[in-house]
Amino acid sequence: MTRFRIPSAFSGALTAAAAIFAVAAVAGGLLYLDRKMDRPIVVTTASSASSSQLPTETEIRRILADRIDVQRQSVGIVVGTIGPGGRNIVAHGSFGGLDPRAVDGDTVYEIGSVTKVFTGLLLADMAARGEVKLDDPVAKYLPMNVAVPERGGKAITLVDLATHTSGLPRMPDDFEPTDETNPYADYTVEQMHAFVSSYTLPRDIGTEYEYSNLGSALLGQALASRAGKDYEALVDERIIAPLAMRSTAIALAPRLAKRMATGHNAVLEIVPNWDLPAFAGAGALRSSASDLLDLLQVTLNKDTTPLTTALAGTLATRRAIGEQETSAALGWVVTKSSNGEIAWHDGGTGGYSAFIGFHPGARTGVVVLSNANTGVSDIGLHLLNPEIPLTRAKPRHSEVSVDPKLFDSYVGRYRLAPDVILSVMRDDDGLFAQFTGQPRLRLFAEGGHRFFYRDVEAAITFAEPAADRSPSLILHRFGRDMAAPRLSD
Repeated sequence: MTRFRIPSAFSGALTAAAAIFAVAAVAGGLLYLDRKMDRPIVVTTASSASSSQLPTETEIRRILADRIDVQRQSVGIVVGTIGPGGRNIVAHGSFGGLDPRAVDGDTVYEIGSVTKVFTGLLLADMAARGEVKLDDPVAKYLPMNVAVPERGGKAITLVDLATHTSGLPRMPDDFEPTDETNPYADYTVEQMHAFVSSYTLPRDIGTEYEYSNLGSALLGQALASRAGKDYEALVDERIIAPLAMRSTAIALAPRLAKRMATGHNAVLEIVPNWDLPAFAGAGALRSSASDLLDLLQVTLNKDTTPLTTALAGTLATRRAIGEQETSAALGWVVTKSSNGEIAWHDGGTGGYSAFIGFHPGARTGVVVLSNANTGVSDIGLHLLNPEIPLTRAKPRHSEVSVDPKLFDSYVGRYRLAPDVILSVMRDDDGLFAQFTGQPRLRLFAEGGHRFFYRDVEAAITFAEPAADRSPSLILHRFGRDMAAPRLSD
């Protein structure tokens, strides 16, 4: 499972379609900022060398105070760092809502698509034990009634799903939440299997990267089926229990629920937690900074253990993301930056943002957790490489009053990419927009045919209506302007 502002050191989304999905979806992430949990982004390579030393506690505290007290982009953020010199927790802010407790390393957050790191590690671990092979067809581990699509005589494999090169879409087309504040709750495994069985792959398997929460969910289901238990039980057996991670789970026991921070949306309104029964392997886990540092501790271990072997396996298999110096590994995005490679993943749900990453060369790692879905990836990447800049919050949008009759000229279907349509519709006095395979979200007037979202950081400007119909629109997202012509009715 994320609403995310790309730092200036990042390129735009890998394709126009990827940027579009990021708007509707973060979480990723997933994951929505994932209302679909998160989004693919790329760090550009700088020419100069920079230090891989972690910032001081004072520097981190300054960043968090600015993000919470000045920019008002979160309520409570926890940063965990780990390196040869040890580990450290820096926290700022509170649980939120009516709970004034200060957040700390044991505070529990939804981590959205950071769950994919666990799913990738499970795959590497099961492959190292000989329980599965990376190139096994996923159909081998799914129910017999699931007709996994093939193309050119090739089947979708476990590694195709883990590296987002399966050809499956980001989300199923029939994903239509009845409750947009908890969008994944009512989507069933049976629905997912039925969608997959009816889907026609648009391109050859393994040839192109497309971030897919659907693919990650299927991977989690397949691994759990092979192990003969549900996804949460498998994660607990292979990762959580061996590392004594006492604050990581999907279903929270009372002791963990008491330590769960309150989630907030982009304008810091309290929002419900998410349930992801069918998408467990894509973004259902909750965790703490201390627990995620325990996971990163594996990168510093000198002793060979099953998990150190598996972690090495997650980075050994990679597939390119576009033409950038970035690749998809098993659960990680691996980016070449000015001070060396960084392996990382971020995530987001309706009320939370998360980041985990490490610098293999420097043997340093960073975790950032926030109880607002405004994104923290820039903080995590900046701490691993100070040349990657922090972002600044943009001015808040201001809603203006307009005659709802004007909305009729905007209603229609607009094409943003070959397989991505934005449908604009009026419902009484409200204007709504819906991307292919995503729930509809309300638009709010800002003046001059320009509208903004409150649920994601994006805006739309409609072209001046001609004959009572706007001929096109421009989607403003990730600092890019993407034109979309109106389709004929």
